[in-house]
Amino acid sequence: MAVYMVERDLKGITMPQLAGAQQAAIAASQRFTADGTAVRYIRSTFVPGEARCMCLFDASSADDVRKVNDAAQLPYVRIVEALDLTPAS
Repeated sequence: MAVYMVERDLKGITMPQLAGAQQAAIAASQRFTADGTAVRYIRSTFVPGEARCMCLFDASSADDVRKVNDAAQLPYVRIVEALDLTPAS
C-alpha cells in the first residue's frame, strides 16, 4: 500500500460542509474496504486562506483513491503519490 494525496480546491466551503466532506471520504473508504478494495482515509489538512485541502489515503493505487472520491462525490484537482512523514509516537 502507498500513501496518496488528494488535492482539493474548496472555495466557498463552510466548516459544516468541510466536516461533511470528511465524513463522506471516511464512509466511502470504509465501504470500498468492506467490498474488498482496501482504501484507508488517513487525515486532511485544510488551508482556509487559500481554500485548499489536502487529504491523505492509504491504497494500492491512485485509481482506487479516485474511485473512492468519485463515489463520495468529492471534488479534487489531482491525486498523487506522497510520503507521509508524520513521526511515530
